[in-house]
Amino acid sequence: MDGPVRVLHAVVNMNRGGAETLIMNLYRNIDRSKVQFDFLTSFEGVFDEEITSMGGRIYRIPYVTKAGHLQYLKSLEEFFKQHPYKIVHSHMDKMSGFVLRAAARAGVPSRIAHSHNTSSEGGPIIKAYKWMAGKNIPKYATQFYACSSKAAEWLFTKRSAQSLILKNGVECDRFTFSPKIREQMRKSLNLAESSFVIGHIGRFNHQKNHNFLLKVFSEFSRIHPEAHLLLAGGGALQGQIEKRIKELELTEKVHLLGIREDIPSLLQAFDAFAFPSLHEGLPVTLIEAQCSGVPCLISEAITDEVDLGCGLIEKRVITDSKSWVEALSAVKQNKRTRRTDLMKIYEKGYDIRQTAVNTQKAYIELGGISI
Repeated sequence: MDGPVRVLHAVVNMNRGGAETLIMNLYRNIDRSKVQFDFLTSFEGVFDEEITSMGGRIYRIPYVTKAGHLQYLKSLEEFFKQHPYKIVHSHMDKMSGFVLRAAARAGVPSRIAHSHNTSSEGGPIIKAYKWMAGKNIPKYATQFYACSSKAAEWLFTKRSAQSLILKNGVECDRFTFSPKIREQMRKSLNLAESSFVIGHIGRFNHQKNHNFLLKVFSEFSRIHPEAHLLLAGGGALQGQIEKRIKELELTEKVHLLGIREDIPSLLQAFDAFAFPSLHEGLPVTLIEAQCSGVPCLISEAITDEVDLGCGLIEKRVITDSKSWVEALSAVKQNKRTRRTDLMKIYEKGYDIRQTAVNTQKAYIELGGISI
């Protein structure tokens, strides 16, 4: 049949996480007359409407947490029997093992496993289950993609040397600092220009380490009472985080902004970006922040590959809140011009337009056909 190559992306949902943001950045920048994206998900997502407006199809099957192990595997196998894709690109880390096994059994020739992280979430039982799922990846994946070398080593182990590092590119020019946008954004958030604003963008889950961030901010705001903390995102731990904010008596200083669609503008309001994650692949938000010229204080767990050479990344251990307070105080004292040399970011390979060209070429070479 004539038409674009249709690539099926397997995700849990299409909300504003790092992997999902990368997929959408690629989707917006590929030539959709040549390559079209479809999605196998389990839950509704904030990007769903945009996906369908660009010609993408969204399929849903109940996730394992709702369907149970056997029914989930059965649903995957039935889906691939009914939908004869030629390319499946799975972004579910170790859970990709089940997706790719079902795809292989249905005869899907090109099966991509994509690593976006360096650890699994959940308690011991959940991690054991994901480990079991992940054992299928070396056997059933035909291509291995990762956002960083650490992410490749974690998910692919002995096969990591065969992986393609697909960089988490962004539309760099959309994030260029604008004094006018900064003023407008701060006004909309009721923040004075004299306020020192620390920001964080990420899901409210264990990985992002919000409790440590709140501890740091509590100590910092005692020294710098004009400070504010902006938290953009949502997730399962939001209730616990709200409770902790009240316990620390920070209700007037910490602002929960919800899931935002205006990240390029929001970054303009930040004076510093604090990112104390317990583990990460390579966070898209840190690429975006560097494009915006925001100094970033990050945990030592994050790969050095995130540093784009703009002088904006500083690492600290997450066992010492005092060192974070000192580093943020130094940022406050040494205010820098909010300009980033975007050529450095282009040279590092984080321009999504070039990433999209390369990815599109790879999909076409895999021999997909429209269905």
